[in-house]
Amino acid sequence: MKRFVFSFVVVVHLLLADQIAKAAALFYLKDSSPVPYGPFFNFAYVENRGCAWGMLQGHTWPLAAFGVLAFAFLAWKRKSVFPKGFWGLAAEHLLYAGIIGNVLDRCYHGFVVDFLDFHWGAHHFPCFNVADSYITVAAAILIACSLFEKRTS
Repeated sequence: MKRFVFSFVVVVHLLLADQIAKAAALFYLKDSSPVPYGPFFNFAYVENRGCAWGMLQGHTWPLAAFGVLAFAFLAWKRKSVFPKGFWGLAAEHLLYAGIIGNVLDRCYHGFVVDFLDFHWGAHHFPCFNVADSYITVAAAILIACSLFEKRTS
């Protein structure tokens, strides 16, 4: 029970950070031009009505349903998906918070709020948000864990 409460508290805090950042983007960036912050980065408001890199535009509810199903599957199979130990738990928390954060956006706004814009001159990486970062870091942790896990043979 302690592990569940700990995980719940961590995921809620990660989720709050994501939602506060998105609320700030809505408030400060919605009706403005991109705000440069250094030579390679802008804060830029984007309403992403699709998924990664803007694919599947206009499929808000199927994407929200997929997020709910992905979360349910990961929670159900967590012992076989996430490795034991600190890194597995970190990946689990980040993945849950990222999925829930983007599902909340789709259900509440009808789109995902993106605002982090990296670029090199005129070439822009697709805009993303804090929840997307959580999902990406969780995936990197899971890949690293699978590459470096101790083999028993």
